[in-house]
Amino acid sequence: MMMQSDLNRRAAGMARAATKIDEPAQRNAVVFQNLCALCVLSRLIPIAALRVGLAVTAFVLCCVGAGARPANGSEPAGVSPTAFSATLPSVPAGKVRTGPAPRPKVLRVPEGGLQPQVAVDARGTVHLVYLEGDPAACDVFYSRLERDGAAFETPIRVNSQPGSAIAVGAVRGAQLALGRNGRVYVVWNGSNQAQPRTAGGNPLLYTRMNDAGDGFEPERNMMGSTTLLDGGGSVAADSQGDVFVVWHAQPVDGSGPRDEHSREVFLARSSDGGGTFEPEHVISPAGSGACPCCGLKVFCPAPGKLAVLYRSASANGDRDATLLLSNDGGKTFTSTILGPWHISFCPMSTMALGSGPNNSLLAMWETKGQVFRAAMPLAEAESQTADVPLQRAAGLPIKAIPAAGSGPNRKHPAFAVSGDAHPRLLMAWTEGTAWAKGGSMAWECLDLGTKRFSRGRAEGVPVWGGVAVAALDNGEFALVY
Repeated sequence: MMMQSDLNRRAAGMARAATKIDEPAQRNAVVFQNLCALCVLSRLIPIAALRVGLAVTAFVLCCVGAGARPANGSEPAGVSPTAFSATLPSVPAGKVRTGPAPRPKVLRVPEGGLQPQVAVDARGTVHLVYLEGDPAACDVFYSRLERDGAAFETPIRVNSQPGSAIAVGAVRGAQLALGRNGRVYVVWNGSNQAQPRTAGGNPLLYTRMNDAGDGFEPERNMMGSTTLLDGGGSVAADSQGDVFVVWHAQPVDGSGPRDEHSREVFLARSSDGGGTFEPEHVISPAGSGACPCCGLKVFCPAPGKLAVLYRSASANGDRDATLLLSNDGGKTFTSTILGPWHISFCPMSTMALGSGPNNSLLAMWETKGQVFRAAMPLAEAESQTADVPLQRAAGLPIKAIPAAGSGPNRKHPAFAVSGDAHPRLLMAWTEGTAWAKGGSMAWECLDLGTKRFSRGRAEGVPVWGGVAVAALDNGEFALVY
C-alpha cells in the first residue's frame, strides 16, 4: 500500500506540472493538489463504489475551485488585493509567461510634491513635473528619472513667477508633453497671484524647455479671447514641431450666459515648436458645455492626429466623459461619449489619454466612483470624418471596462503600456480622496499576452495628491505618487 506521504508527493507533483502549463492562481493550485490526491488514491482502491464516491468528491472540489473567483473579477472574500493575482482565459502555446503580472516600482514624488505627471521619451528617459509648496500658490518642478529607475535627479523649478501654480482641488496641476527632439512643454493653471491676469480670471500658463536644455523659458498666458478658467488645461506635441494647448473656458467678450452649459473647449496651436501660437478657437460641439471643475487631457498619437478627453455639462444634467478626435491637425473634430453620467454637481475629475496596446488609443476616466478604460484602434480613429462620429452602441468598437474589484471613490486615473515583446498595461488611481482629504493609491497590472494580472495598493496619498505611471525601458513600470 502506498503511504500517505507518497500520495501527497505524487499529488503535489501533478499539481506543479499543471501549474507550469496553465499558470492558475495559487488558491486554485491548492484545490487542484487535493483533487490530484483523490485521483491517485482512487487508483489504489479496488472497490468500485468507493472509487465512484471519490470521483464525485473530486468533481465537487473542481467546481468549488472554479467558483472561487467571482465572475466580475473582484477578489474573493478574505483575500488581500495587495497579494491577489488571477488567471484569465488561456493563451496559445508558446505565449505562457511564468508567475503573475509583475509588480511596479513604487516611488514617492520628490520633496513630498503633489499631482505628478510623467512622459517617457524615445530613449526611455522618464520626465516628471509636479507641484510643491502652498497648495493655493505653489511652484512647478521638473525632474528626470535615472536610468536604473531608482531615484529622480535634482529637480529644477519651471515657473519664473514664484507661487504662480495652484494645487487646490487636485484638478489644476501641471501637465507636460514631449515634442520634436524630445523638447519638454508644460502648462498649468495660474494661481490668484499669477500674472498676467485675464479679464475676470486666472491665466493658463505655458512654457517650454530652453534651447540649452537646462531650464525653462519665462511662462506666458495662453488665454487671449477666453476667460473664467477653472478645471485644468493640457498640452500635447508631435515629432514635426506642432504643439497643442487645450482648455475649457468662456469667451471674454461676455457673449452668452456665464454658466457651465455655455462653457466650451478651446485649442491653441503652434506649428513652430511652441515658439508662437495661433489664437484659440472652439473645438467642442455646440451645446455640450464643459464641467467647470474637471480637468481635461489632450494627446497627439501621430502628426496631424489629435485626441481630447473632457467632461461635458449639458443643460439636462449629463456630465459625460467625451472624446474629441481630429485627423486634420485640430481644424475639425468628431465627438463621442465614452462614459455617460447623469449627475447634478461637478465631480472634480481628471482624465488619462495616450497610446494603448496594439496600436490603439486608450482613454481612462471616472464615472460614479469607479474608473473605466476604453481602447480604440488608431485605424478606426483615423477613418472618422467630421460628419460621421464613432458608433458607441453595445457591441460596437468602443467598450468601457471598469477597473477590477472595488474601492472607495476611485478618481484620477493614470496608465502606461510597456513596450517589450510581451506588452503589459499598468493602471493606477486614487481611492478615498475628497476635498482637503488624502487617501490611498491602487493599481492593476495586466499582462496582455497571458491575461494574468496583479493588483496592489499603498496608503499615503497626500491632500491634493495624485498618481502617475511610466513604462521603463527595461520592461518594468514606475508608479509615482
